[in-house]
Amino acid sequence: MSSVVLREVPVDSPVHRLWAGTKMIGVFVVSVLLMFIPSWALLGVAFVFLAAVFVLAKLPLGTLPRFPWLVWVGIAIGAAINVPVGTSALLQYARVVLFGFLLLGASFLVAWTTPMGEIAPALAKLGAPLKKIGWTRGGVRHTVPVDEWAVVVALTLRGLPLLLEEMRVLRAARKLRPKDSLLHRASDNPLVDILTASMAVSSRRAGELGEAITTRGGTGELTARPGKPGRGDAVALLVMALVCGVGIAVELVF
Repeated sequence: MSSVVLREVPVDSPVHRLWAGTKMIGVFVVSVLLMFIPSWALLGVAFVFLAAVFVLAKLPLGTLPRFPWLVWVGIAIGAAINVPVGTSALLQYARVVLFGFLLLGASFLVAWTTPMGEIAPALAKLGAPLKKIGWTRGGVRHTVPVDEWAVVVALTLRGLPLLLEEMRVLRAARKLRPKDSLLHRASDNPLVDILTASMAVSSRRAGELGEAITTRGGTGELTARPGKPGRGDAVALLVMALVCGVGIAVELVF
């Protein structure tokens, strides 16, 4: 995978200046639309739209991820399984694969154009209406923990790039270790070694991250960062609505 997966690419562009919530709304709308109408016409419109956003964001081509060869082998095996069923099954499988790549690309675009510090406040603001939902248990009023969910998602997104980088370092270090042909133990399994080391590193980083968050005032500070949509976000939402309308119109015509 590319080294910038789930990392912001520091480029000044109209897409970078949009509110994080606007981009997440766009991903949600595109995913829901393609989920209910996974036609070739809408898939093509979505692909063109994401390509246009990629160009508008001024992202270099090197940003695009390079998937491991095992991913392509798995896709090829799935296609081979569907071939005996018939052409319709193969086309349906191709639509599902393309749908998955489009959603993955949309998520990557959000990560490449959005600082990680803006994710939690945007999620908390978008989920604010859910705070009105509550229940009483044991005489205590409980509400939907929107802020806590936003913090969990934000910390997960922030931790994944670090974990991927650690996995690369551990894999490179494992390859540099001398091979002992006389010993064949379970601990010599490269997968076991990498997983064990990654768990240890993840635990250490989680502890350091927890201490840093506590020093800065707790998890509440992660969702308290100011941010709200502006005129550019209104234009972006209007453009997304027009794109969705064009996609539905193309589907009805063809």
